[in-house]
Amino acid sequence: MKRATVTFPDDLAEALNDYIRTQDVAPALTTVMQTALREYLRERGFLRPYKVLKITPAGRGSGRSDVSINHDRYFAGLED
Repeated sequence: MKRATVTFPDDLAEALNDYIRTQDVAPALTTVMQTALREYLRERGFLRPYKVLKITPAGRGSGRSDVSINHDRYFAGLED
């Protein structure tokens, strides 16, 4: 991992501190900077966008519509 020292103009530093203070759980400065840099580079085509994870059922499926809720019961053989 590469380390860097960054100098902010006063207006940007103030805006950054205001943003961090307004969050319910204050993010680390490193997290904010990495997120901002990733977004900046993605918008300019230098970093690939994240692909959305798509999950599709294998085969024909169980035919049941509540498996995501009752999976433990089905796995234990408590429901038919």
